[in-house]
Amino acid sequence: MPVPHLRRTSLTSGFLFLSQLTTLQTMSDTHATLGRSSVDDSPGSGEDEIVEPEQGNVLLHIISQLRPGADLSRVVLPTFILEPRSMLERITNFMAHPETLLPMPTIDDPVERFVSVIKFYLSGWHIKPPGVKKPLNPILGETFTCYWDYPDGTRGYYVSEQTSHHPPKSSYFFMAPEHHIRIDGTLKPRSKFLGNSAASMMEGIAILRLLNRGQDKEKGERYIVTQPNMYARGILFGKMKYELGDHSYVRCPENNLVADIEFKTKGYFSGTYNAIGGTIKNEKTGEVLYELSGLWNGEMHIKDVHTHRKEVLFDATHARHSKPLARPISEQAERESQRLWEPTVKAILAQNHTAATDEKTKIEDRQRDEAAKRIDEGVEWQPRLFRAVHGGPGGQDEGEEDLDWIINAEVDSHDPQTATKQILAIAPILDCQKDCSQFQIPPHASKSSNSATPALPEQDTTANTAGAASFTGENTAAPVVERKDTETQEEEEFVDAEEKQ
Repeated sequence: MPVPHLRRTSLTSGFLFLSQLTTLQTMSDTHATLGRSSVDDSPGSGEDEIVEPEQGNVLLHIISQLRPGADLSRVVLPTFILEPRSMLERITNFMAHPETLLPMPTIDDPVERFVSVIKFYLSGWHIKPPGVKKPLNPILGETFTCYWDYPDGTRGYYVSEQTSHHPPKSSYFFMAPEHHIRIDGTLKPRSKFLGNSAASMMEGIAILRLLNRGQDKEKGERYIVTQPNMYARGILFGKMKYELGDHSYVRCPENNLVADIEFKTKGYFSGTYNAIGGTIKNEKTGEVLYELSGLWNGEMHIKDVHTHRKEVLFDATHARHSKPLARPISEQAERESQRLWEPTVKAILAQNHTAATDEKTKIEDRQRDEAAKRIDEGVEWQPRLFRAVHGGPGGQDEGEEDLDWIINAEVDSHDPQTATKQILAIAPILDCQKDCSQFQIPPHASKSSNSATPALPEQDTTANTAGAASFTGENTAAPVVERKDTETQEEEEFVDAEEKQ
């Protein structure tokens, strides 16, 4: 069957893989907070159905606000069910397994290369924190950057920004220049209350580009990726349980290949948790090439339809993901995720829910005040690091309209050294880089020419010079700063999502 229009879903692994879910959910997560090595291993898997002592109070809190079909983006959630990090950080799960990410561009056979993309896509869903939790909702203009140090001495870079608040949109950019890999994505969660369950319908897409492949030497070989929807079961009574559900797609238009992957939810009387099934086929001829099966938190298998050979595609049971590194909070700007949410995160980790609520409310009230000010002054807000997609026939971004926003920079597709310089000019990513943009909200002048509000300087749209960020490099006079990744020592440990037998 043909792949439906890809406005429905998006990614992170993997491909992540990895916006702000406004729903009760753990999401097969993905990564981070503030203090351990990026290669720390997760402990063994734990149960998803963890019931917090305060759950009864949470239910009363939620019930007082919900009606069937209600939009969860309007519901205020108690802080104990919050994951102590922003959704912009959580998206980095998409890139959490470099051992499945980096080999993809090296494979010559297009079908085998497509299979490697599917392996990468499926490798990150097992990463999750214990319990059923949701990340902090990013505020408009919030940014998060980080990087990975790979064993071969190369790096991967990640830049993200909350490009819309209502509806929520989290836009992100990832690139590993030496490996010819680029990912652009926008995550657009839409949440619903479904009685004893909460659902997050994961709209948006991500586009993975292998820049050393394909006929278009600038855009490379593109893989359009969506992601499954996410469900939190038992939010009113019974044990809380996190599930992935519904169909997601990976599509390579240039090679006429498509994967239809179903994340299966457990029925009332039959089925099992965390199961997947699916096919890889030639979209042009309709020929099915492979069948997929298994558990997204355990062994996943691929079967060659013609030879009937079945083998393990990826085993998540004991897989270890690589956490990204972020600059110390002391070097971060006011609107960067970790600095912005630091007081809230500290209170969550200390289980001081009153303080967490107070700190979270301060940020949300500030966002409302900023929005009111923009309305009063006739200011139209625009993202700082991302620009609107120029789609349509003949457009610069033709075929990528569902991204909505894309990184506002020219990044060389062929010269890794040049690309690295351009990426580091977009925003501070590495230790000792400085943000020179002095970004504030609102960032643009009033639409009225008579406005008394002066325009703030806009960022260089090419981002090919160090106008936005400067890097001290090897300067020995620079202070030595200990590297930090995005996870704190004090935070509850992330676990692989294998079910206990």
